[in-house]
Amino acid sequence: MAPEMCPTRPEPALSFTQGLIVGQLSVVLLIAAFIKFFIFGDPPSAEVTASIRATERRSRTLAHKKSLLTLRSTSARRGSLHQQHPGLNKKKSSNILRPSPPLLTIGSILNKTYYKVDSHQPESLDWFNVLIAQTIAQFRSDAQHDDAILTSLTKALNGTSRPDFLDEIRVTELSLGEDFPIFSNCRIIPVDEDGVSVGQGRPFDANMATGDGARLQARMDVDLSDMITLALETKLLLNYPKKLTAVLPVALAVSVVRFSGTLSISFVPSNPSQLTPTKMTFTFLDDYRLDFSIRSLVGSRSRLQDVPKIAQLVESRLHRWFDERAVEPRFQEIALPSFWPRKKNTRGGDEAIVDAQPRSMGKAKGLEIGRDVREEARKEVEAESSARSEWAQDSLRYRRRSRVEDAFSMPGSLPGLNVDMQT
Repeated sequence: MAPEMCPTRPEPALSFTQGLIVGQLSVVLLIAAFIKFFIFGDPPSAEVTASIRATERRSRTLAHKKSLLTLRSTSARRGSLHQQHPGLNKKKSSNILRPSPPLLTIGSILNKTYYKVDSHQPESLDWFNVLIAQTIAQFRSDAQHDDAILTSLTKALNGTSRPDFLDEIRVTELSLGEDFPIFSNCRIIPVDEDGVSVGQGRPFDANMATGDGARLQARMDVDLSDMITLALETKLLLNYPKKLTAVLPVALAVSVVRFSGTLSISFVPSNPSQLTPTKMTFTFLDDYRLDFSIRSLVGSRSRLQDVPKIAQLVESRLHRWFDERAVEPRFQEIALPSFWPRKKNTRGGDEAIVDAQPRSMGKAKGLEIGRDVREEARKEVEAESSARSEWAQDSLRYRRRSRVEDAFSMPGSLPGLNVDMQT
């Protein structure tokens, strides 16, 4: 019987040393490709990036409008069901109320202000640009003489939301620019409660804008070409496997080069039943253009300058931050104070005296001092009046005595000289 023989194993084509070398080379190639194409790769042009972002914003806006139309169709079907079953509706009160003046609608407001939506020419807003330029110039002047904006900005950047891998953020440069935004092409457009234009592409009909949330919206073009810069310095901290394992200094400077877009402003009337004040809302349409200039510096000794990928990440983050806050369908809402005269808004009189006192003094003490000051002033006026009356009476008595003495004086004698004749 032939002895059993073990099958021969195939010998590896590469030895251990050769496999180690190939593995190291593959890792080096992967790292080199990552550095070349991911970090130092040429970013797409600004025009391509802007068109891609505009397409994404437009698709998001269209999706939002489509969802609004779906909700409106659903609510319309529910309204038709309520009309078919009148028992589901609430009973109206039969009390006779005092007739109140009808509320002004959008059509009546446009007629009373002689504004034709279809034929009115857009306004240039030159006067508005001058007022805005004066306001911005004063803001920049105050910022140069006071470090309040720098202090508040540093506090906001180093707030509680700062991650653990970032060291303290320090502001190294802050430039508020030198030019001013230019507003132009202002027009008034009726919109519904969702901010959608009423009768878009068709002649304006006042009956189409009779909804509860319908309002007038002012749209104006905004163009700003300036250099608004914010430069920061911080350190990236590696806290694994132990704290402060590695530290990487990072310097970043972000500049707003240009902004152009369409600003929409509208007023939402107050609702006394819900105790909501009048509000002003503003938003930007999705066709805006925002260009940045981003400079970066990474490292302490061997520094990497102006890494394209860092610029792309920062720019993408800034665009997302702006889109989530002030680009349709999102908007900013500001509550406006009441314009009716109120006691708490009154200034002058006793308030001026109270404001002139030290801040540590109470209001009651200030009012008491004000009353004392007025009482002393009144006493001084009365004393001055009494002094004037006494002076007038003494002067009258002196004139009368002078006339009597002049009647008995000798001819040629000096006035006021009395001559006693002895008999």
